[in-house]
Amino acid sequence: MTLKIPDEVRAKAEVYVGDAAGQEKTRLLLQETGLPSGLLPLQDIIECGYVEETGFVWLKQKKKVDHYFAKAGRHVTYAAEVSAVAEKGRLKKITGVKAKELLIWVTLHEICLDDRPTGKLVCKSIGGLSRSFPVEAFVAEAPPPKNPDANTTKDVNQQEEATSNGEAAKKESSNAEQQVEEEEEKKEEASAAAAIDEIDNKMKEMNKEKVVQAEAVAAKN
Repeated sequence: MTLKIPDEVRAKAEVYVGDAAGQEKTRLLLQETGLPSGLLPLQDIIECGYVEETGFVWLKQKKKVDHYFAKAGRHVTYAAEVSAVAEKGRLKKITGVKAKELLIWVTLHEICLDDRPTGKLVCKSIGGLSRSFPVEAFVAEAPPPKNPDANTTKDVNQQEEATSNGEAAKKESSNAEQQVEEEEEKKEEASAAAAIDEIDNKMKEMNKEKVVQAEAVAAKN
């Protein structure tokens, strides 16, 4: 569904165009609300709009983004257009964000910090489902510190080694995510197969009962 921003709302908004400006505003917005920095891992942002008066924010990216929060063990998908109302410690009236719960995708409408100081982030779905996770599970990883002496041969070698290790770790993480997805797909297939078997068994029982009834009628005649 296309997100239509009324002209009167756009007139009151701060509008940022391009990925760099959109990423920076998203980072600042999460920082100002006190929410974890990795909560909105969007990519190729086209436009970001924010109405300070109401807290309404919208984000448009080139395409949908699927993200796996490894520390929370959750897959989350962000539509090409996402919106919410930002408050201190809370994003409410969210659109365009879904999380995978067991075998189904649920639409999230609110993400907030726990009222008690437990260090938990609470995610609430439209259907009333609520889940709590450690705030650290949604914190973006900090980039590695820059080496001021990187021009020396020794430091260049260390930098290349670190890059190689980072790529290996990224590949390992990607493989782990793929394995998790494959396992979930297998569970979905097994669940679907079990449901089909159950329906098939019920049909066989019904047919068997019909045969018995027909035989009884024939015997009576």
